[in-house]
Formats: sequence, C-alpha cells, structure tokens
Amino acid sequence: MSAVLPVLSETSRPFYDGCRQGRLLYQRCEDCDAIVFFPRKYCPGCLGENLAWQRSSGKGTIHSFTVTRMFAPTEFSRMTPYVLAVVKLEEGFKMMTNIIRTPIEELRCGLPVQVVFDPVGDELVLPRFELAKG
Repeated sequence: MSAVLPVLSETSRPFYDGCRQGRLLYQRCEDCDAIVFFPRKYCPGCLGENLAWQRSSGKGTIHSFTVTRMFAPTEFSRMTPYVLAVVKLEEGFKMMTNIIRTPIEELRCGLPVQVVFDPVGDELVLPRFELAKG
C-alpha cells in the first residue's frame, strides 16, 4: 500500500532510516523525560532541544480505527478498502498508521498489534501494523 509518500527532512530522516533497518524509533526529551512522537526538533513539553532517539518495542494496541471502503482521495482510491488506525505503543505514544494483513472484520479497539515494515520504494520503508501473533 502506498500513495502519497512522506517527505524526508533533517528531522524525520533518523525515523525513516530506523524503519529501513527494521527499528521503530521515537524521541525522548533528556531535559524533562517527555516522550516525543512524531519526530520534532523541539520538545513540546519544555521546548528543549535535547531529544534522543529510542527504540520502541513495536508492540501496542489499536486505540481507534476507521475503514475507508470508497470515496477515498484520488491518491488512495486504488487501495480501498484500507484501515487507518491510531495505535498506542507500549512506550506510551500514539501513532497514526495502517493495519494490514488482517481481515477487517476481525479488527476491534484494544486488540494487540505489532509493527511490520513495508518497503514502498527503493529507499523508503513505512511502519504499519498487523495483529500480534500469539
């Protein structure tokens, strides 16, 4: 699944480099200990610049989701139906993503999921999620 791809910036590049290496990364502020996700230059809690990259377990739960079956934006219309979800990771941050490799009828909020890395080009790998095994 791919359509509109993220633009890599100096700030986001470490996140996407991690995905290419099979690692889901987030930031933690070394000044106030806040968890920071999505990648930023400054901590939204204390506005500090002392952000360090951390590795996530890649495990979480479905916080919410929606299924797009039709009337998707043109860039996504060939991928319908698709699931857009908010996943709450074990580390406490939430991320918007897709749930893949899972029958839509089986999805429920609160179900455990794990990250899978989906290559969408020669250099870009996106984190998506599937139901956790076991």
